[in-house]
Amino acid sequence: MRKIFCFLLLATATAALAVAQPAPKRLDSPPAEATIIPLSENWRMDGDIPTNVLLISLQGLANRDYPRVYLEYPTHWQWETVRPLVTFMERRHGTKFTRLGLNDADAALGLFAQHAKGYVVWDRAVRTSVNVAFTAAGVLDAVVVSEELIPLAEKHGLKMVEDLRGIFRGKNDFEIYSWAVDKYWDRCSRDYYAVLGGHAGMEMQPGVADFAIMKRAFCADLSANPKHPDELGLLKQLLARQNPTSTVIGWHSYGKDTEGQHTTLTGNFGLKMEGLHNLPNVSFTCQIPLSPDFKFANNHSVARDEKLTAEPKVYIAALATDSMGIGTWTKPGRGEIPYGWQVLMGWLRLNPVALQFFYEDKSPNDYFVGGLSGPGYMYPKSIPADKFPALMADARELMAALDLRVMEIMDYSEGNRHVGNTELPKELVDRYYEQFPDAIGFINGYGTARTFDLRDGRPMISYDYYLDVARPVDEAAADLEELMQLNPQRPYFLLMHVRESNTIEKVRNIFGRLSEEVEVVPLDVFLKLAASNQTYQTRYQQPDDPIDHNP
Repeated sequence: MRKIFCFLLLATATAALAVAQPAPKRLDSPPAEATIIPLSENWRMDGDIPTNVLLISLQGLANRDYPRVYLEYPTHWQWETVRPLVTFMERRHGTKFTRLGLNDADAALGLFAQHAKGYVVWDRAVRTSVNVAFTAAGVLDAVVVSEELIPLAEKHGLKMVEDLRGIFRGKNDFEIYSWAVDKYWDRCSRDYYAVLGGHAGMEMQPGVADFAIMKRAFCADLSANPKHPDELGLLKQLLARQNPTSTVIGWHSYGKDTEGQHTTLTGNFGLKMEGLHNLPNVSFTCQIPLSPDFKFANNHSVARDEKLTAEPKVYIAALATDSMGIGTWTKPGRGEIPYGWQVLMGWLRLNPVALQFFYEDKSPNDYFVGGLSGPGYMYPKSIPADKFPALMADARELMAALDLRVMEIMDYSEGNRHVGNTELPKELVDRYYEQFPDAIGFINGYGTARTFDLRDGRPMISYDYYLDVARPVDEAAADLEELMQLNPQRPYFLLMHVRESNTIEKVRNIFGRLSEEVEVVPLDVFLKLAASNQTYQTRYQQPDDPIDHNP
């Protein structure tokens, strides 16, 4: 018995070590002052990318040991909370911000060049050289400049430490990144790998590069597409060399592979994905502490063990899962109807001030859920079984800290909304029920799916409807009418996924056009009601469900 007990202690300790990843250093108190640098709206390679890249690299260096620089991205930027966070930090943390002029690299270098040891020159003729330069900037403590900005860097006392001009011309990305691996890999982080993909061609939005430089992460946009076997092979080698359960931050290249391909691959290695490529100011926000009087508190409408009874009617719950910062949190209508929001749980370590902002800014009708699929963005079918428990232990810890009781699951490893399947096999459903004993229920899908279950009063419900951004209100209302006719048994539990920039006003207007009376309820109430009367059929992934590995 003693041997067994000792073995269990060792196994527990080993699992804990597997989960542990050094979190960014957080200050004991927020900075009294910081500098805002507004960035141009032009992110083209033949536009203002050279200056924007210089300022992002300078930010990563200046913030490495203290949050000094906050970049103000354009109003059209995908992350809509850039400006609200400034107001929040001024009010809640007392930080006083000094503002420089638009893209004022001269003034910025005058203030912060002391945090750099030199500069790296990227090649204007080779787009990929920017990513290599970001890697070099991290390991060499250098700002990134194009040829025409060399005089500006030298004006502020910086010397060239790396010149990438001419080295990569005529080479493909596999050859370029192989060169970078040979040159810099041994000096790069094993806790963070940066995917600076997303926008391709003449546009680039490397918003998360400041954090990559801060953490000395290797930066690339290597393809996970089997059509690019050399890049895929190199990417596999790099991911395999990262620390267990470490983080891949950024986003896949829109010009090379798909979200499904890349996220499946990171899951194969048990790594956590944190998007996107244009996530701004992480080198700053990761260091801001939570207010001493703040505690994460969700809007629970029912007690964890409370039982509800569903009436013979249609119940609807709406959930936005593309992160609050790129959705409609700041748009009119929030608070008018019960609404669910998927929380990026990894932000507890990478962006705590943003989570505090959302939790304190929530209305009584806003309810938060954990996801997608684990401690980061992950497809569970792609995670090896032996890596699953450690990752989900991390997710449980995050859910407890963030007062979350619902876990959302999404899997595009064998399909997406258009092809293949997004279902969960029974053994995987078993794992989630086992790993999350305190969850009151689970959600599955992104588009519609057909995985349903109910165990010990805890349902797993898949989406019955996906609201596309381009879907008009009248057509969406007709879709819901049809779903209610196809599911005549009452109660009918209709779970609706609301995509990104669909406003809550739009969703409310859709519900207002329905001919049958429906009740829109908070998500936790929805799950408790669904537990009271299983009018949905238990179903898991079937052997004959179609599979498409390259969605």
